[in-house]
Amino acid sequence: MSLLARVPGSQADLVKRTVTDQIADKMAYMIVSGLLQPGDELPSERTLAETLHVSRETVRRAIASLAGRGMVEVSQGARTRVVGARGQTLAGGVGVLAALADKPVDEVAEARACVELQVVQMAAERIDEASLARLRALLAEQRAMVDDPVAFQISDREFHSIVYGACGNPLLRDFVCDLYDYALDYRRQALQREGAIARSVRDHEKVLEALARHDAAAARRAIGMHLDHVYATTVQEMRGRTRPRATRFR
Repeated sequence: MSLLARVPGSQADLVKRTVTDQIADKMAYMIVSGLLQPGDELPSERTLAETLHVSRETVRRAIASLAGRGMVEVSQGARTRVVGARGQTLAGGVGVLAALADKPVDEVAEARACVELQVVQMAAERIDEASLARLRALLAEQRAMVDDPVAFQISDREFHSIVYGACGNPLLRDFVCDLYDYALDYRRQALQREGAIARSVRDHEKVLEALARHDAAAARRAIGMHLDHVYATTVQEMRGRTRPRATRFR
């Protein structure tokens, strides 16, 4: 079974697939793309339900589906553990993401900045109250995730996806999501460093404050600062402790 061409969850997907199917495929995508890796312990059902904005029963059924695919292992009295992709690959439709694997980090970072700065600026102009409420809820959860990189990365993916979707252009949303997914294995390592998650949370606070004011210029500056941090810490993991070249995305 191949995964959906994109991380499921759009309104179009809701018409075609059950919510359980969407959440199962969303989590499968996280495993195949490298956001979740073998040996990772998933957050509790309650935490996943709050982060993904679904019921605990939906999360339970989605995990059962993943267990049936051999991608996770469910043990009574213990957290669900990621096993791996089990031969599943990203669908051919995710051409951009597949093509990014061999691209230099500077090239991808520059491309991401060009697109994401514009997307977030558009989001500031168009975001609705429902999306802002979701972002506030995710941010409140993230403040309690400073010692849980796996839970934070799942929440971080949701936070960025909602911001991207608020731009109102599905093509741009999908493209910048692909760029977000570049080098997630290194990003995971970076988030395990002391203070890394707390800094990302502070960045998210600034982004949300600007979005809530519908201040496009401030949103652009805030996401630019966040991308500076993502770039610097990702490159640090890729190149050891070698200082990355100075790059600013604002």
